[in-house]
Amino acid sequence: MIKAERLQQIIDHITKEGKVLLGDLSKLLNVSEDTVRRDIKELSDEGLLKAVRGGAVLHSPIPRHYRERENYDVGHKEIIAAKALKFIKDGQVIIFDAGTSALAVAIDLPKEINITVVTNNFPVANILEDHPNAEVIFVGGRLNKSSFSTMGHDAIQAIKNVRADICFLGICSIDLNIGVTGLNYEDSQMKKAMVETSKHIIALSTFEKLDTAENYYICATNELDTIITDIDPKEGKLQRYKDAGIEII
Repeated sequence: MIKAERLQQIIDHITKEGKVLLGDLSKLLNVSEDTVRRDIKELSDEGLLKAVRGGAVLHSPIPRHYRERENYDVGHKEIIAAKALKFIKDGQVIIFDAGTSALAVAIDLPKEINITVVTNNFPVANILEDHPNAEVIFVGGRLNKSSFSTMGHDAIQAIKNVRADICFLGICSIDLNIGVTGLNYEDSQMKKAMVETSKHIIALSTFEKLDTAENYYICATNELDTIITDIDPKEGKLQRYKDAGIEII
């Protein structure tokens, strides 16, 4: 088998399975693990997958810029937002992160609900300008133009001064073993601070983001209390997350 064919088989396999192990690929392709490791590194350098210890996983499929993400998978985000509303009660302090799934929840907030929203997300703050009962604390800092959010030391320190009842965490990538990861270092640091200061962590994640990974670590998967997704919680792929003690909605 020539190298090009071998690389294509690796891509096909990871696309089907979501992740690959060096040992399994070595047997499948009838080559050494060192050869597979070099192939995975090459594919990882090209951005076609994410190399991890012992194998590789898929990258998150989501677009990088907020404007592109706004119009991406809108229907599935609306399903997630509808499920998220049942967690919101009067008197709560809730962190909304910079994700477009968090924005979908903000858009659907009932007008009668009386809560305090803490956010670094410009679109969330704009949506809630006209909400009659939601107090909004906007976290200042340096503008991240690709995510329409604030970031940096001052923003992180402001988040650390909050003790939120709930954090709605928009997910870029989540893998049971690797954890929750993000595309942008500073955005991931913001999310990490939000997780650390909140009582109940709710991950908002479409199904396609599960079992993917990016470069910047946010938290261990078992730090999540709940994952709200766009599919039936009985879906087989979700069982491993349930077994880890995470509520699946």
